Amino acid sequence: MREFIKLHEEDNVVIALVDLQPGKEIKIANQTIVVKEEVKRGHKVALKPIKEKDDIIKYGFPIGHAIKPIEVGTHVHTQNTKTNLNDRLEYDYQPQLKEKVELLMDREINVYHRHNNEIGIRNELWIIPTVGCVNQTAELIKKEFLAETPKLAIDGVFTFTHTYGCSQMGDDHETTKKILQNIVKHPNAGGVLVLGLGCENNQIAEFKASLGAYDKERIRFLVAQDFEDEIEAGVEAVKELYQIMKNDVRSPSLIRNLRVGLKCGGSDGLSGITANPLLGYFSDYLIKCGGTSILTEVPEMFGAETILMNRAESKEVFDKTVKLINNFKHYYERNNQVCYENPSPGNKDGGITTLEDKSLGCTQKAGTSNVVDVLEYTDRVQKNGLNLLQGPGNDMIAVTALGSAGCHLALFTTGRGTPFGGFIPTVKVASNSPLAMKKSNWIDYNAAKLLTATTTEEVIEEFIDYLCDVCNGKWTKNELNGYREIAIWKSGVTL
Repeated sequence: MREFIKLHEEDNVVIALVDLQPGKEIKIANQTIVVKEEVKRGHKVALKPIKEKDDIIKYGFPIGHAIKPIEVGTHVHTQNTKTNLNDRLEYDYQPQLKEKVELLMDREINVYHRHNNEIGIRNELWIIPTVGCVNQTAELIKKEFLAETPKLAIDGVFTFTHTYGCSQMGDDHETTKKILQNIVKHPNAGGVLVLGLGCENNQIAEFKASLGAYDKERIRFLVAQDFEDEIEAGVEAVKELYQIMKNDVRSPSLIRNLRVGLKCGGSDGLSGITANPLLGYFSDYLIKCGGTSILTEVPEMFGAETILMNRAESKEVFDKTVKLINNFKHYYERNNQVCYENPSPGNKDGGITTLEDKSLGCTQKAGTSNVVDVLEYTDRVQKNGLNLLQGPGNDMIAVTALGSAGCHLALFTTGRGTPFGGFIPTVKVASNSPLAMKKSNWIDYNAAKLLTATTTEEVIEEFIDYLCDVCNGKWTKNELNGYREIAIWKSGVTL
């Protein structure tokens, strides 16, 4: 196995692929350098002398500047490097677009065909509270139903609880309602019981009135205060939905009908070398088939945003991307927070030094495709191709937003590991083999195979095969472990 990698010919650092000890020789082209101090896997080593204030170059782009002279062979990290980033910027559209290509012959997958011509990759029964007051009511309805129906003929019964739906004002109230409405109409659910209390802000009547077109046979509503025994009434409604759903069967479709969310969490120095590029390869493949991928985590675009902006397919999309970036910076500013102190302690321990370092690795999940649209938080995707979605880096909020936008599953890369899962299948892709082996109960795929495979193409093909299996019904680790959660972004006052 390779012990280090240089990502771009202009880079002045290399990345350790294993722990490097002092005295280790690194040979690159006609150059031999000696490592002068211990450098952990995923961290950077200086290839040449770097003067104070000179840029640190990785991926062919600056990831910060030296805050003191850095000698050849020394560790390049937070002790000698600082971000170059600052506040909101002005941007110019300098398009660097890929030519449109003929659509590829795509893969066949077996899915559930819904009444509105959408596909679902799961046939699950969901109980969705409109307000946190009835969270436990939802759980009791599920428990009672499952006690009476021990052998399910569907993919499962799940509640997605939250703490909102009342005591919220303005945008927060509308956001909660819209996110829940999008979840209610998600095609991975073959039946949904929407459960209200009766006195909350998020009233069932208003919820229904603004829900838009929906399958009245598959979506039911219940107001707990209207019934003497709301648990009994809820169980009866769930039984009715189940009787309809249990007759649903999978039938053929094509992968071009798939919508996939792109997300990372607990990243390390290898995330931008293995796991994120693998998602980028898949995203490009899916889009060439006619499918859709969505990239979110706006703070983790800072420092790499111009790459995405210049891939905007039109000036209109470019302008929406600029607004996406600057609005999120304004969100930080009005809360008196600094935009660029983003990498977490785990990120830094894994070798990520600055936000530029993190962002240049993060955005590789989007591959090389043109950006066709930019979505506001709570929007549903309208255009096939690569979309950008307003949302924070928080794992639960981001994956919930991706599912709400219409993604059938989320591809989630990690260098540190996490058991988390959203309300859609959440595929965990490890950036390094030690993580994949240690936490095999969390990790679905080991992208570090890219470092040892004979060809990149064989890993991509294996990954596509795995994702087709997931679409055909194979459970992800988060599903097997029972990790299914939602979280809603809140920015205002709670009464």
